[in-house]
Amino acid sequence: MKVSLKYYTIKYLIMILLLIIAVWAGLFYAYILDEVHDNVDDGLKDRKIQIIKAVYLNPELLNNNEFGFNEFKINPITAGEYQNKSRLYNKMYYMEYDDKDQPYRVLEADFIDQFKKNQRLVIRTSTVEEDELIYDLTTALIVLYLLLVISIVAVNGYLLNKAMRPFYQILDKLKKYQFGIPFSQDDQNYTIKEFEELNVEINEMIDRNELVFYQQKQFIENASHELQTPLAIVINKIDLLIQNENLDKKNLNFLTEVKNDLRRMVGLNKSLLMLSKIENSQFNAISEVDFNAMVNKLVQNYEDFIAFKNVEVNIIEKGTFKAEFNQDLADILLSNLLKNAVKYNNEEGTLNIFIENNRIIFQNSGIQVPLDKTRIFNRFYKQGSDQTSTGLGLSIIKTIIKQYPGWDITYEFEDQMHYFILTKNKIS
Repeated sequence: MKVSLKYYTIKYLIMILLLIIAVWAGLFYAYILDEVHDNVDDGLKDRKIQIIKAVYLNPELLNNNEFGFNEFKINPITAGEYQNKSRLYNKMYYMEYDDKDQPYRVLEADFIDQFKKNQRLVIRTSTVEEDELIYDLTTALIVLYLLLVISIVAVNGYLLNKAMRPFYQILDKLKKYQFGIPFSQDDQNYTIKEFEELNVEINEMIDRNELVFYQQKQFIENASHELQTPLAIVINKIDLLIQNENLDKKNLNFLTEVKNDLRRMVGLNKSLLMLSKIENSQFNAISEVDFNAMVNKLVQNYEDFIAFKNVEVNIIEKGTFKAEFNQDLADILLSNLLKNAVKYNNEEGTLNIFIENNRIIFQNSGIQVPLDKTRIFNRFYKQGSDQTSTGLGLSIIKTIIKQYPGWDITYEFEDQMHYFILTKNKIS
């Protein structure tokens, strides 16, 4: 799924922050926990020294064999049980106040009393308060962790949104830009150097493109115009020659073929010029077009052509097809579809035009094999061996459709009938 640069940056920032702060919080927790245990252990070791000193001063303490108010006990041990090193460990003991076992930190230390007997001193201290401290510390760390992440993300989101605002302005300008349409290039002062440079470069690129576009447009129009004039003159001269009664049949046929080739060249020149104008977005005016009315009008306009092919045309209106479209392009689009369906139809064939709310279907008879779906809309692709065709009619249709997002033209072959389906999809 595509995401904006801002959210892409924030996403990875959150991931990195979560990892870094989690590692930091874990290390900090371990450090504090170690300090708490270290302080408790230091207190137990200090009490060990004080108790052993007190035993030497007061031998009565040797009889303290159970934990009492002072939380220590002394028990005699054998020489084999004696250990020089003190031992620290955690152990659960019953606490009357809570009526349940609670954690204690315990220190065991062996010593030799003034009577040369081996004794084992066991000191314990409750770690309930330390556990509560650790619990409070953990809670504080989690809250701090969440607040840090939320604060950093919020601040970075705000800063990124503010910093990227010029970028979105430039992007919006590029989206609105179209070749050949007057474009307002207001002076913008950006505080960020890179965006200022980007804006300058884009404005210069637009100026260069507009110059190239204008030159190309002028060249195509001039070339088309210059070609049309001599072609028309040559065709007229051939017409004059054909009317000469002294021509034999062979020369007459030859001149007729030349004339047909020239007419094809004229059609090709007009079609290429039309393609160029469409691709260069020279048809920009948009208004609501009633495709139902336009189809009916075109069928009337092409009555002679339809009658010449002796094709039965049926218009089946199942809905009303209206859309925002360029009026001229809509006329070219439907004219090419209609002419294509009639021209390549059979003698005494059938053409059914189905009009729905968001679709127009041209269903016509013709050759009994399907056309190549992958090439039918390519330039100069010809259906069969028709030498009079320029191979650009369907290509012009496809080029027009490309100018309108959500529109599509497809070809199907079913039940010995050819289908050209013009569809306007709803853009969500």
